[in-house]
Amino acid sequence: MFHDRNEAARKLAAKLQAYKGKQPLVLAIPRGAVPMAKIIADDLEGSYDVVLVRKLRAPINPELAIGSVDESGWTYIADHAASTGADSAYIEAEKQHQLAVIRQRRAQYTPIRAPEDPAGRVVIVVDDGLATGATMISALHGLRNRKPARLICAVPVAPPDTLNKVAELADEVVCLAAPENFMAVGQFYAYFPQVDDDEVMQILQGS
Repeated sequence: MFHDRNEAARKLAAKLQAYKGKQPLVLAIPRGAVPMAKIIADDLEGSYDVVLVRKLRAPINPELAIGSVDESGWTYIADHAASTGADSAYIEAEKQHQLAVIRQRRAQYTPIRAPEDPAGRVVIVVDDGLATGATMISALHGLRNRKPARLICAVPVAPPDTLNKVAELADEVVCLAAPENFMAVGQFYAYFPQVDDDEVMQILQGS
């Protein structure tokens, strides 16, 4: 159990000390991980930014991810997608909707500068926890194509089966807890408020 995202970020930073001074690029999956990325980057003497990916929502249960899409349009579809009633037409419509959100967020979050270039750098992708891992899978896939020197997934908590999936896409996975009894990320935090766009923009403008 973590008190809040800040505590989780400090504990992750402690596990990532091997990269201190190597100018790592810490990329947050918005919005919850953005404050965490700043804490980790500051501790490791690196820089931080966002990696924009969106989950594809199940037709009846929008909290359930059936896949994800990255900024380039690459799409990951989970094995359980069909069982939720998501046919190809639904998935395409949901993909286009989420791509529109990604474009809006890119314009909103980094309007006056280009995203940080991961090529040749140690890249640490941070989220506040993984459930299905869909968004992390898209993030790692997209970043691998941009030729980082080393690609690391860093999360406070995730179920073991999800960690196995993301491990195939990362050079290293750092996870503080991998409980079998996993219902939702929020159950492992005492304080888990929503992070809003204003907070994200304030943090990114300070990077």
